[in-house]
Amino acid sequence: MTPIPGLAEHVPEDALLPVACGFCGGKESDLKFKDGLFSVVTCRDCELTYVTPRLTNADLIEHVYNEGYWSSSEAKTRGYTDYVSDAELYIRTYRRRLAVVRRHFRAPGRVLDVGCAAAYFLSVMQEEGWQVTGLEPSEAVRAEAGERIGKDNVLAGLLGEVDLEPKSFDLITLWDVLEHIPDPVAALSEARKLLAPGGKLLIETQNVDSRAANWLGPKWQHYKHTEHIYHFNPKTLGEILKRAGFAVLENKSALGGKYVSLSFIGERAGRLHPILSTLLSPLNLIGGFALYINLFDEMIVVAEPVSAN
Repeated sequence: MTPIPGLAEHVPEDALLPVACGFCGGKESDLKFKDGLFSVVTCRDCELTYVTPRLTNADLIEHVYNEGYWSSSEAKTRGYTDYVSDAELYIRTYRRRLAVVRRHFRAPGRVLDVGCAAAYFLSVMQEEGWQVTGLEPSEAVRAEAGERIGKDNVLAGLLGEVDLEPKSFDLITLWDVLEHIPDPVAALSEARKLLAPGGKLLIETQNVDSRAANWLGPKWQHYKHTEHIYHFNPKTLGEILKRAGFAVLENKSALGGKYVSLSFIGERAGRLHPILSTLLSPLNLIGGFALYINLFDEMIVVAEPVSAN
């Protein structure tokens, strides 16, 4: 059986199913590019960019977000080289991004992080005095989250699957998560039910219309077809939020960068051309050094619920 790029296991090709637009249901689309079994297309009706075919919802959890996702030998197409080893880089990144939270909240409250992974963001929020709760469907990383912020603060599952008290969170966050969710409107609608009066939603996701995406084309680092099944731009993300009952307060890319290791730079350069990984391989020998890089291809969006009339 031929492996599917982006999957560690030998999953049969017939597990990949053609899909219509996950926002408007439109079946007519324009091809941006084809990459092996996968097509990246833009819906003619609502302009959402998405990947087809893709795995079904259950197969996504089983075959994408397992242990191999968090420690991947092919991070250019799936997951992370060693997510846990880069903990301090993620924590430094989230401490920098606290500026967004502080801009909208004068005092700590209750925060829910959807797809919390190893809870690096929530550990930073704990330092700030917030009461933290994380949702994480991947068993392979959930124990790490529990060790970091307390196992009682980490719940297994997805929005809508876990019994959470309505109107109980001041802030709900989805960091690099929405592009993975098969039904983003349903997920955001569930999040809206959980927000307390005055609560806000914070999303980070990639901008498919950014200069970096346009310049790099199919080699853009966020084209990882088995996991990034949607690619939003400010317009489509705004429409999805509106459908779910939110109004956008801000959409900025200034804090969308992250701290990365030199070896990460060499690895991702190999996406542009394999020889670049070879030329930059000496960077792997330089440990403990990191750079802050922002390609301005990430959107950090803050939104609030709109009152029903």
